[in-house]
Amino acid sequence: MKNNTFNNLKASKLSSLEGFRVAYTLHLADNSLIMGHRLSEWTGHGPMLEQDIAISNIALDLIGQSRNFYQYAAKLLNAENKSVGPEILSFRGDISEVTEDTLAYLRDARDFKNLLITEISNGDWAKTILKLFFFSAYQFYFYEKLKSSSDDQLSAIAEKSHKEVTYHLRWSAEWVVRLGDGTKESNRRINMALEEIWPYTGEMFEPASYEIICEEKHAGVGLNEIKDAWLGKVAEVLDRATLSNSLEEKAWMQSGGKNGIHTEQLGFILAEMQFLQRAYPGCDW
Repeated sequence: MKNNTFNNLKASKLSSLEGFRVAYTLHLADNSLIMGHRLSEWTGHGPMLEQDIAISNIALDLIGQSRNFYQYAAKLLNAENKSVGPEILSFRGDISEVTEDTLAYLRDARDFKNLLITEISNGDWAKTILKLFFFSAYQFYFYEKLKSSSDDQLSAIAEKSHKEVTYHLRWSAEWVVRLGDGTKESNRRINMALEEIWPYTGEMFEPASYEIICEEKHAGVGLNEIKDAWLGKVAEVLDRATLSNSLEEKAWMQSGGKNGIHTEQLGFILAEMQFLQRAYPGCDW
């Protein structure tokens, strides 16, 4: 008999380790899905064919990562006698079994736990590149540590994802340098992007409750362990790009995404991404 626990998730605020593990896994899945969706908006619109294909492939890598995390979260939710999490998951309809599609298409914006930097608009090429660079550097060091997770499934996903993110980081870093140390116009645009995006980087290293618990249980990553490496990589690339690195680390930062508090832009993303599944429930290719 299928587990129907998640039909009552709106009333659930359980705080078991399994619940925190689900929230942690959803956070990682949401990060990759929303960033991948944003990058996919460049398909057919890149500045040149080669780079159009490159950024589309990066988007596919990220969506592939999100699938792996969603499948694992669904497995945890479907397991019998498991607590389903410290957060409310407001699924739509009568759901007898959670799948990766359920988690991607039937949760509302308030349930998503992605970093705000992943959902903000693409803007021009410079803004997209810098956003991707900051995020890829974060994922690179994050997955490097997550490979040592006590959770074998998270470790395995991190192992595969780290190889992909290594390319994402190299590609985006090269573009940051090319734009910063290029023409006067390209330098102006990426400096504008730096001013706009920097306030979204602090949230990466502000742990949510589920991150703290998973770190204590050696299933997750200690964000303070990777912060210095991230700052060092960012400083190195910005210096090569002749960009100002005078932005204060302690400047005011945006936050909230990890706990479901998002910009209005996530609503527009989900309206587009979830439309087909919501209009035709249970549809399949």
